[in-house]
Amino acid sequence: MKLVYGVKDRPKPGRLVLFSLQQLLAILAATIAVPMIIGNGMQPSAALFGAGVGTIVYLLLTRFKSPVFLGSSFAFLGSMGAAFAGGVSMSLGYLGLIIGAVFAGLVYVIIAVIVKFAGTKWIDKIMPAVVIGPTVAIIGLSLAGNAVGDLMSGSATYPVTNWFVDFENAVNGAPVLGSEAGTAAYCSPFIALLCGLVTLAVTIVCSVYGKKMLKMIPFIIGIISGYVLAAIFTGFSYIEGAECLRVIDFTPFTTLGNAEAWYPNFAFLTAFNVYGGGYAAGEAGSIGAYIGTIAVAYIPVAFVVFAEHIADHKNISSIIETDLLKDPGLHRTLLGDGIGSIAGALFGGCPNTTYGESVGCVAISGNASIITILITAVMAIVSAFLAPFTLFLASIPKCVMGGVCIALYGFIAVSGLKMIQNVDLNDNRNLFTVSVVLIAGVGGLVLKIGPVTITAVACALILGILTNLIVNIKSRNNDGNEQLVIEEVAPATEEVTAPVQDTVSENKAEEK
Repeated sequence: MKLVYGVKDRPKPGRLVLFSLQQLLAILAATIAVPMIIGNGMQPSAALFGAGVGTIVYLLLTRFKSPVFLGSSFAFLGSMGAAFAGGVSMSLGYLGLIIGAVFAGLVYVIIAVIVKFAGTKWIDKIMPAVVIGPTVAIIGLSLAGNAVGDLMSGSATYPVTNWFVDFENAVNGAPVLGSEAGTAAYCSPFIALLCGLVTLAVTIVCSVYGKKMLKMIPFIIGIISGYVLAAIFTGFSYIEGAECLRVIDFTPFTTLGNAEAWYPNFAFLTAFNVYGGGYAAGEAGSIGAYIGTIAVAYIPVAFVVFAEHIADHKNISSIIETDLLKDPGLHRTLLGDGIGSIAGALFGGCPNTTYGESVGCVAISGNASIITILITAVMAIVSAFLAPFTLFLASIPKCVMGGVCIALYGFIAVSGLKMIQNVDLNDNRNLFTVSVVLIAGVGGLVLKIGPVTITAVACALILGILTNLIVNIKSRNNDGNEQLVIEEVAPATEEVTAPVQDTVSENKAEEK
């Protein structure tokens, strides 16, 4: 699609705020989910603050040329869990989170130095379009289960008698109504599904048929519509017997009177004993072994995330029609990601990574303005101290976000498939490569080697690289025809050089 705003364009102030809010909503669920999964006192607001700081660092190191937001990385969940393993004290656990992020960031820095001197041609050879295209598609497809699962879930749980239809103890062939006291009941999946589908429908209608701003902020309109519908159902749920209509959990808003709700607990404050406590007895003597454990847990995962880093940047490059691996350069995007991850972990404890949700938001809205990403990062930092806003964002039910994510993840998958539209799939060498990547990724091939988990995306990419090398061995043995054959077998995605200036000019004229 044509961009409405290019990377260097600056939307008017009102639009800029709306675009930035849309980006924040797109990355919110995943960013705050990681600290909620890890627990141990980690706060979503601190992770949000860390994501904002990490993104600003990334933008600075990439010379404000890559419109991507950095958020909490799910790839390091197992690594973060290792920081608290063995019953260590809270302070040592948080110190482990920071040390681990430093290890992971250093991996990126080292690779960046290698790339700086060795260049990126080797990446083009081992990761041509026939490999990287389906891998990007897998990033979107691998998240499909999360979107669909959220689509059927609300955010409210409450202790009531769980009524269900009992088919096993049917009377005269007719099922009876059974009950089980004391269980946790959820909102009806059908009610959640309705809220999610309304969110998706409004998002689609705004994007396809909307005019002016409606067309550029479909996520905001969709989420608001779904939230309003969910709030209406939740209001009726307080009628006795209608508890299954409760979609939204409003109880967190009762913490507004607590001082803790207004400021995040930054990771470095706990790690360096700012609030007292200290390390448990005997921990100081075993700190060396503990650091070794953290290194083993984090460093290998960093190499896995490196593969996803390349895929994400290939994806956003195809959208903004500029190869970010060349300008500002892969070494700069790696530095930005690595140093930004360290900076983010100092505050939120979570290593950061580039977000596919952010890329999808750019694709759907047609807004690649780098200033939008910068304002989004500032919003994330400021919102960490605004309890009402943070609690509101956290109260958005899963089904509403699931409706939006169906579109977001779908756009990521489709953008990957577009990368191979010029690849000759009648050639079995290309066909085998694409097939292996898609099936390994969609099938969820995951390898666990000790504390290291190689994700489905990374496994698919590795298999794709190996397959592409194997099917082209004979061609590469012929030195004289090597370059020609590689281009025929796996042509790189054609760069679209047609400027988007016409669209941008029309938009600016419209603003005037």
